[in-house]
Amino acid sequence: MKNPISVETAIIRFAGFMVLLSVALTVWVHPNFIWFTVFIGTNLFQSSFTGFCPAASVFKKLGLKSSAQ
Repeated sequence: MKNPISVETAIIRFAGFMVLLSVALTVWVHPNFIWFTVFIGTNLFQSSFTGFCPAASVFKKLGLKSSAQ
């Protein structure tokens, strides 16, 4: 049986999806969606220093396990 997805993998996939979504919204909906991209990048940057990631908290509450466990 294949191992379920880890929190770390889910975060990487989610971050990539959100960046692509924000760029698409900027191109096809309104240029001010660039601030959504900036928010995502800022969140990723701060989490690299603090270790706090809101998405990780949500994924853990949904039952995903860390790969370190």
